Amino acid sequence: MRNVIFTCFFLFLCSIGVKAQQDVMLTKYMFNSLSFNPAFAGSPEYLSIRALHRTQWWGLDGGPVTQVATVHSPVSERIGLGLGLINDKVGATGSSTANASYAYRVPFGDGKVSMGIQTGVTNWRADWDKLRFRDPAALDNSFSELTPSYWMFNVGAGVFYYTPKYYVGFSVPHLINNDLRREVPEGVEVWARQYRHYYFTAGAALPINKSGSLIFKPSVLVKTVGLFGDFTPASSNPSQVGAPTEFDVDLSVLFYNTLWVGASVRGAFEAKLFGGDSSFDSADIWVAYYLQGGYRIGLAYDYTINDLNDFVGGSFEVMLGYDFNFTAKKFNTPRYF
Repeated sequence: MRNVIFTCFFLFLCSIGVKAQQDVMLTKYMFNSLSFNPAFAGSPEYLSIRALHRTQWWGLDGGPVTQVATVHSPVSERIGLGLGLINDKVGATGSSTANASYAYRVPFGDGKVSMGIQTGVTNWRADWDKLRFRDPAALDNSFSELTPSYWMFNVGAGVFYYTPKYYVGFSVPHLINNDLRREVPEGVEVWARQYRHYYFTAGAALPINKSGSLIFKPSVLVKTVGLFGDFTPASSNPSQVGAPTEFDVDLSVLFYNTLWVGASVRGAFEAKLFGGDSSFDSADIWVAYYLQGGYRIGLAYDYTINDLNDFVGGSFEVMLGYDFNFTAKKFNTPRYF
């Protein structure tokens, strides 16, 4: 029954033209910046640990499920190191990634410029048998291997500028477009790939009152495939990827350096340099709380506001974290990025 339900839903998605990027989607991206920008390593100036679980479209068999874990720290005044783990499962496919990050930071103006690189491996796997009504290998030789499992090496790079009151960053977490199909007939182009994604992020910490007990924190994340190229299903080139540029706009307030409450909206716009179609996908709320001793916990909920709302539930995230030396640092800067 589960196979039938998921297959029907998969066909429904195709029929309404849903487009998706390959990299994981996180509502609390501002707490997990190392997962997409290696230059973030060590920027909080203390050892920081994060673990996050996301269930997208709750209640749907085969819906995306993601776990992210990061740890990073400065090891000297100019060098930061980090480690990131990502496990992602979507329907019949899944991937597990491990990355090691290195950041070199230099003072610039009121803050620091951090330049980062990372290297890592990804295990991509699938179980096509979960999608079938009939023997898939008899219908399409692309499924001749029912349970493929590939190991892929990759490298990434990023830059991150941050001050106590604002930050801006740009990154490409994986530069190599690895093929996801190993046996290809001669003369046939491979379109199934691990495509390169580009990230742009920015945010600020603006005190609302003189004491600094209330801090307004807007932030934005833009993620694109092909660097705003014509990557739409309507493209005349059939090899183009159906993945519009995705954006997250978040507004939050930090109360007394302890309670953090935010709301955001997620959407997408298609090619032609912002002149194509656009849509809003979800409205999100989240909260984070700092406990004594450097511990933190966070929760987020996404409410689907597009046509999928009639077929799927919302999405939720749970985050746990620990910041070493947090007590000593928390009154020195209102940044908390």
